[in-house]
Amino acid sequence: MVFILLATGCAATSSAASLPSLPWPDQGQAAMEADGAGSLGSSGGSSPVPIASVTKVMTAYVILQEHPLQPGEDGPLIQVDQTAEDEAHSVQESTVPIRAGQRVRLRRMLELMLVPSGNNAARLLARWDAGSEQRFTAKMNAAARRLGMAATRYTGASGNEDSTVSTAADQLLLAKAAMRQAVFREVVAERETGVPGDARRLPNTNTLLGRYGVVGIKTGSGTAAGGNLMWAARLRGRLVYGVVLGQAAGTNPVAAKHAALLAGERLSAAAERWSRLPGAAPGR
Repeated sequence: MVFILLATGCAATSSAASLPSLPWPDQGQAAMEADGAGSLGSSGGSSPVPIASVTKVMTAYVILQEHPLQPGEDGPLIQVDQTAEDEAHSVQESTVPIRAGQRVRLRRMLELMLVPSGNNAARLLARWDAGSEQRFTAKMNAAARRLGMAATRYTGASGNEDSTVSTAADQLLLAKAAMRQAVFREVVAERETGVPGDARRLPNTNTLLGRYGVVGIKTGSGTAAGGNLMWAARLRGRLVYGVVLGQAAGTNPVAAKHAALLAGERLSAAAERWSRLPGAAPGR
């Protein structure tokens, strides 16, 4: 696979022999990287911007650091509080239909947060772990510092706040760290999930799953944040990571998410074509 030619850290200005011509979005910012090979390039600025529900990747990362799960384990029971039920009725944000008094296993609560992007599930997990969302957010920022995410600031567990900001480069650092956790990999690859006792199925907001080798990770959208996407694709045995931020900012969350998925699709398709070029070395 020709990723081995990028070991010197060449970026988007590298020669065509070492790097594909990637269709970088003409707005916002984006970055891509391949395991064991380094940067595939980047575009846009490097100023911190709102990341919306991509925030939930850090929430899951911290939860799994504090409460490790192995594949096949469901983990401890989490009791749904009245706050989480009340928030389930919000028409202003993405939530999941959980009810006060329900007891849901940790693994399923992670699914409800990451797959359909339940803000109330994210905030419930924060309270369950740290006693308050504020204390949990301090853990998120401490984890970001340990990962070298110098341009990132978290102000909540769900990403509903525009004050949570980061960069594409910082989110790539998190993507690589999160995908080293086996249960996280399993959850973000799921096409759907559901609340125990509720027949409704809740689809994954990441509609790129299963295409161009994509195996995760998370969408995010908001009026100020625009459309955001963190993804990973397995191409010939190697994980390739990508992040796009700030797509169609200032429009509406639906249009913005569509723009982010479209940008991610174009970049993923180009990376897949590149990985299949004649003479490409197999991934290790």
